[in-house]
Amino acid sequence: MGSQVNPCITFNGNARQAMEFYRQVFGGDLEMGTIADFGSPDSPNADKIMHARLDTSAGYTLMAWDFPDDRLGHPSYQPGNNVAVFLGGDGGELRDYFQKLSDGGIVTLPLAMQVWGDEAGSLVDQFGISWMFNITAQHN
Repeated sequence: MGSQVNPCITFNGNARQAMEFYRQVFGGDLEMGTIADFGSPDSPNADKIMHARLDTSAGYTLMAWDFPDDRLGHPSYQPGNNVAVFLGGDGGELRDYFQKLSDGGIVTLPLAMQVWGDEAGSLVDQFGISWMFNITAQHN
């Protein structure tokens, strides 16, 4: 598979409605998971979207999530800073990109194994750009 770069839009609690709207506009397959679905059913934000992905028939991939109002180190939500660049795939080069992009920036989630079985992390680079990473677990 290699890796892909996709936009990931942050919403302030209405990611589900926005992504359903985008599916009506662009068509395609939409998958969504809440914070509860990813292992935190007792969270006060359990019903918020942690991961949404729309794969369109035109070949576009649009990703989204609801703003994590309880995460330290993440810039506060403001329309205009609510888009991150998402890098995902199975390539080892993603770890190298994460390290290089974090130079002079702020790591908001250290690259580590997550409850869904992949390695993930996020950072804000020295220019204020938000980056999100997901490295697919290698299954033998």
